[in-house]
Amino acid sequence: MFSSTRKSSSELEDEKKNNVGDLGFSEVASDELATHEFIAEYADEYNPQGLAIATLEDKFKYRNVKTRPTIAAMLILICEFAERGSYYGTQGILTNFIMRSLPEGSTTGKVMPGHTGNAGALGLGLKDANALVTLLQFLAYVCPLFGGYLADDRLGKFKAIMIGVWVGILSHLLFVIAALPPVIAKGQAALAPTVLAILSLSVCTGFIKANLLPLMLDQYPYSTNVLRREPTGEVVYVDRDGSMERLTMIFYWSINIGAFLQIATSYSAKRVGYWLAFLCPMLMYCIVVIAMLIIRPHLKPEVPQGSLLKKAVIVVTECLKGNFIKRLKNKEFWAYAYPSNMESRGVPAEKIKWTEQEVKDYKSTFTQCLMFAYWVIFNLSDSGLGSTLTAQAGAMTSQGIPNDFFNNFNQITIVVAIPILDYIIYPVFSKYKINFKPVYKIFVGFMLGALGSMVSAILQWRIYKTSPCGYYATNCDEPSPLTAWYAIINYGLCALGECFCYTTAYEIAYTRAPDNGKGLVMALFLFNSAISSAISEGISGALYDPNLIKPFAGIAGVGGLCAFLFLFQYWNLDKVMEEEERERVASKQELGQLEKAEIQSLVRVISK
Repeated sequence: MFSSTRKSSSELEDEKKNNVGDLGFSEVASDELATHEFIAEYADEYNPQGLAIATLEDKFKYRNVKTRPTIAAMLILICEFAERGSYYGTQGILTNFIMRSLPEGSTTGKVMPGHTGNAGALGLGLKDANALVTLLQFLAYVCPLFGGYLADDRLGKFKAIMIGVWVGILSHLLFVIAALPPVIAKGQAALAPTVLAILSLSVCTGFIKANLLPLMLDQYPYSTNVLRREPTGEVVYVDRDGSMERLTMIFYWSINIGAFLQIATSYSAKRVGYWLAFLCPMLMYCIVVIAMLIIRPHLKPEVPQGSLLKKAVIVVTECLKGNFIKRLKNKEFWAYAYPSNMESRGVPAEKIKWTEQEVKDYKSTFTQCLMFAYWVIFNLSDSGLGSTLTAQAGAMTSQGIPNDFFNNFNQITIVVAIPILDYIIYPVFSKYKINFKPVYKIFVGFMLGALGSMVSAILQWRIYKTSPCGYYATNCDEPSPLTAWYAIINYGLCALGECFCYTTAYEIAYTRAPDNGKGLVMALFLFNSAISSAISEGISGALYDPNLIKPFAGIAGVGGLCAFLFLFQYWNLDKVMEEEERERVASKQELGQLEKAEIQSLVRVISK
């Protein structure tokens, strides 16, 4: 017989709470995710339905966790370390190699024992040296446009990077040949391998720089923010944005570690000879070949989908038809190319070769390019105009320290600041639920850059006031009594600015770009450095005493204005990015369901 005793509501609730499933967590716990959509491809024994797509409210409801970088992702950093070490290590010694003649008694470019001065080799003068070094700086940020495009369109990121590595080895081999004593002795004859080495090094940078960070971020396991049940039964919020941020900061940290190779190559040239200075980066690339071949089986497979550039040109052409100016005013420019709208205008469906999501991707890419234009001004704050920052340090008392030594404090600041931000500052913000949005980080970075230029303007004014030569202090035989260590204030502030605005820009460039455009979008962001270099080179002839206060003050003013304009224009950038991500996930799920339905239909046909 059945008992007639009824359980109270509290007893029923207790029983429900204690009803533990086979996996060790309560059924109540599983009910809390019932309203979420799931991504089945991430299913495991603790998440049999897959991982739940997290909402914004979930971020504050559950404990936030970041995924750790895989071993493969970390080994990719070796390649970035070598590439940046190669670029900065070569750029730092190239001016003296081309400009200065061989030191007395030297055949390799080194300074002989008992002598003072700087290393040198070809003796072609400052004009030729500036022209070739500027060419390297410019092409190094133009070539990524080709490297990123080819990787997206047909090569894939890994193959593009490996091409860059092999070209890098060839480049440094040419540099070593140019630095051999018999070649140096021929004077201008050594210029041919040097120019070929500069061009090939630019190609190397182009194929590596545009694709390395996207390849590293591609190794992140989840396509969006998700809720994951741990073996303990706890549901955690896996913060994709935070994880991407950490990976990007580690990447940027490795860039600046690699830049320290400049110190090693400078001393190698001065103490041993240029052949060793150029050989060191080549040996690093040889190590990279081994590392990349080891990690290749552990990387996610990639299939180039064809660059978005080809189809984007056709879509933009379609959008420019009719009264496009009116549509621009009404913010309907891109909607004109939506397949549904085109079909309503009588365009046959078979002639439309793109989806609505692809049009939205092109819109996102185009708006990113406009947004990246703000970094042109920050770059001018960060690196100064021409050689103004180096010249400013040279006008102060340095007590025997080379005036080009102080720019190393940019890298030193970044290497110290990034771990502090990643492991202390940002976790504190997260703990107290302070939403430090991307637009805030970029604003802070821009303001720090503007502040650095303002400090330089004030410092230049003090140099003019204290120099024996007054407002003609740059080439004065007697420096200002001010210590040259003041120069590190600008380098430190701008470096902190990079930690905020550059790492965030890298993250945005990757996350907002479609799968078949990540390399190209990254290259478009890097191209802003080429524009800044061109501006700097174009006005460098006007940078002379007694007018050096104005450039620093002007950059400070424009930089501060751009910071506030960016804050105003992109105040809701985080919401726009969230909406774009939701649309992409929904589009992928819909496409997956269509493919599944087609396969099932095909199976039924075959079975009949």
